[in-house]
Amino acid sequence: MCRLFGLSSVPQRTHATFWLLDAPDSLSDQSRRDPDGTGLGYFDADGTPEVHKAPIAAYQDRRFAEEARDVESATFLAHVRFASTGGLETRNTHPFLQDGRLFAHNGVIEDMAGLDAELGEDRSLVKGDTDSERFFALITRETRAHGGDVTAGIESAARWIARNLPVYALNLVLTTPEELWALRYPDTHELYVLQRAAGGHHGDRHLDHSGSAGRMRVRSRELADAPAIVVASERMDDNPHWRLMEPGELLHIGPDLSAAHQVVLPDEPAHRLSLTDLRPEAAASQRAT
Repeated sequence: MCRLFGLSSVPQRTHATFWLLDAPDSLSDQSRRDPDGTGLGYFDADGTPEVHKAPIAAYQDRRFAEEARDVESATFLAHVRFASTGGLETRNTHPFLQDGRLFAHNGVIEDMAGLDAELGEDRSLVKGDTDSERFFALITRETRAHGGDVTAGIESAARWIARNLPVYALNLVLTTPEELWALRYPDTHELYVLQRAAGGHHGDRHLDHSGSAGRMRVRSRELADAPAIVVASERMDDNPHWRLMEPGELLHIGPDLSAAHQVVLPDEPAHRLSLTDLRPEAAASQRAT
């Protein structure tokens, strides 16, 4: 199962260190399926998006993924990929960039021909082969159609897919220099949110999150003194305030670190898929790792 991680400390820019792929340190870790790609997205002080990503297709790619990355931003997006569609190439590795926004997805959407037909000329936004980047292109199109309203764009795109295409999961995180969105749909995979006070639950600790299953780690000493909001595929520390998002819930973190959330997809997908419905490679990508 792909792992999602998003962090916002707006309006404060924060230094953070990411290890997107911790080296396995036990036999149980080594028995898990190896990830197929890793990626980290953030924004420079002038709002320019930066993306560091690589497929895990060779030893040098693994070394790239295991190196610590020290970056500064007000929003961050990280992803560990287990491929369901698209080969092990950089163009198929998350996060994706469109219209100055960064996007990562965990799930499976089928009927790519139907999605391509709906995209029409906006299929040109898609550079790779994945269902995820096509989903992002539909969000981008719908955001443009709603005058730049990203919340409305996500809701419109996700509703169209839920009504018209076979869906296993649509979990996503999308970021801009000052805002973050997350969607959990339906209840297939978990997605958690933590509204973290400065210093965390104990009031005096820096952020040091380590995902037990996703092999992802992030540390920020500055968040001992500043609040933040974190979204992740799993609880990543012992803070008791992690909240499991509701199925169909869309979360929006604003430029003042305000959090707004609502269930925008209350109904099941019209064509909901189970693991047994998926192609073997897609099913393998969605199982817990």
